[in-house]
Amino acid sequence: MELNTEFIERTKQLFGTDRYLCFESALNSEPLVSIRYNRSKSSAELCEDKVLWASDACYLEQRPMFTADPLFHAGCYYVQEASSMFLEQVVKQYISTPARVLDLCAAPGGKSTHLLSLLPKGSMLVANEPMPLRAKVLAENVIKWGRVSAMVVKNEPKDFACFKNLFDVIVVDAPCSGEGMFRKDSFAVEQWSVSNVELCARRQREILADVWPALRPGGLLVYSTCTFNREEDEDCVAWVSQELGAEVLPLDISDEWGITPNLTGSNSPVYRFIPGYTRGEGFFLSVMRKSGNDKPQASRAIRQQVAPAKLREQVSAWLKNPAEFNYIMQGDTIVAQPKEHADAMSLLSSKLNVLHVALPLATVKNNKLLPTHALAMSTQLNPNAFTKVELEREKALMYLHREALALPDAPMGILLLTYKGTPIGFAKNVGNRANNLYPAEWRIRKDPMEL
Repeated sequence: MELNTEFIERTKQLFGTDRYLCFESALNSEPLVSIRYNRSKSSAELCEDKVLWASDACYLEQRPMFTADPLFHAGCYYVQEASSMFLEQVVKQYISTPARVLDLCAAPGGKSTHLLSLLPKGSMLVANEPMPLRAKVLAENVIKWGRVSAMVVKNEPKDFACFKNLFDVIVVDAPCSGEGMFRKDSFAVEQWSVSNVELCARRQREILADVWPALRPGGLLVYSTCTFNREEDEDCVAWVSQELGAEVLPLDISDEWGITPNLTGSNSPVYRFIPGYTRGEGFFLSVMRKSGNDKPQASRAIRQQVAPAKLREQVSAWLKNPAEFNYIMQGDTIVAQPKEHADAMSLLSSKLNVLHVALPLATVKNNKLLPTHALAMSTQLNPNAFTKVELEREKALMYLHREALALPDAPMGILLLTYKGTPIGFAKNVGNRANNLYPAEWRIRKDPMEL
């Protein structure tokens, strides 16, 4: 790997010669592959090579073709870089009661899906991504994870300033110069420059200042990057502490994990993952607390259109715990909205660009209900609500390719298709064929016969 001379000089000065040489050697090795299981859907055994700072996560010996596994598309696990799973330690050590959480720069969804698995019962997550294409990927991954206490929105950081003191926790995995991804991304190597580092550092401060009003006093800011330089890491944390009055908090970690502390001579607790020392790509994280100790701002209820009683009765039978939801209309879609989050979700929906909220249950067409794919992915799906048809791998991949299927032995009407007992989506059997209801934009592009 041919590194920029200025990058070498700056990083060697920050790391020290010995640490830099170990790091440089690691860059020439193959990146690790790690996955994290969705325990609400999968009971698979962890492989022996576990990620030490994250539960339900392990390293794979080699990278398989994930596209060829229907369980990947069903949200049974997520392919996530191991270092970024360190966020779990923040949740375990500092978040013990229900919280409203904003994941500000959330695409493609690794941290959002991880948070949905970790947060205490009764919590709510807002996953945001301002870039349109990336926001669609984020929505897809959140929907596949299957939790109903989530929203996906597409907004700029400044759009959240109007929600004063609304969030208990804000996670900012900030856009950065990407030095930590050099081993996986040759483009990041080519694009690196000192001027880009400086530009990223300025942008990070703007993002943090923009979203700061939305964090309640006493709330937590989790700041992370996938880069190494001090301007975007330690210096940015120092800026938040000095300019915004945040307290930098420590995390209890194990020496076995190989995490590197603050490299600027400060005692401020920050956590660096450096290839060669930790088993993952480059990553930096800091936890900060906003001064004060106030409760989150009460959400002002926004009036919503309630679904007609007859439709509510039909769709509520599709859920495990129907009494826990309000049933509202959003256009021609019936959405099951958790009652405990109804006010907050309605307020946020009134001011943000929403791509996904709670659990869309069905679209209403010609007075008939067509269940959504989000329902098939949801952990709230009543397993007895629909006739199930188990598919072998080849037919499951054909379905995910969005081909019409022949299911001659299945009854007519809406069917829930499963693979190894796990729902992968709905189809409508009309006799000579089954219409494929898998989302067109999610379909596997590659011919299933080649997988």
